[in-house]
Amino acid sequence: MRKLNTDIIVGLFLVTGFLCFVWLSLRLGEFSFLAARNSYVLSAAFDNVSGLKKGAVVEIAGVRIGSVERISLRDDDRAEVALRIDMGVKIGDDAIASIRTKGIIGDKYVRIIPGGSEDYLGDGDRITDTESAVDLEELVSKYIFGDMK
Repeated sequence: MRKLNTDIIVGLFLVTGFLCFVWLSLRLGEFSFLAARNSYVLSAAFDNVSGLKKGAVVEIAGVRIGSVERISLRDDDRAEVALRIDMGVKIGDDAIASIRTKGIIGDKYVRIIPGGSEDYLGDGDRITDTESAVDLEELVSKYIFGDMK
């Protein structure tokens, strides 16, 4: 009888530990089972995404409103970025998407500057005005070598 009680306690401890591990993995990975229901996808094309990664933050006015879902190369050699935006966040059709860096050498993120339009983008729409990432290495090279093209 004592062995059975010990086995049950050890089993419950292992199951609890496993469930805690799964919960922590989902939280740290920012994974949500309801992400598709509670969000919509916009796309934007950039000449250069230089270091932007899948899962990067999308912000308006410093507030996180979504994340980068996918980055791919288009036929015209531009980068296509799919942005998963939280439901309830309205983005005007004249908004500007730009790739920024947190700090001098921090992570890249997408900043959206809202426009003044009362027409809003919906699932599958495209942000047409974009500003590509600033390549710090290229700027330093231009400054040092005087290559101002």
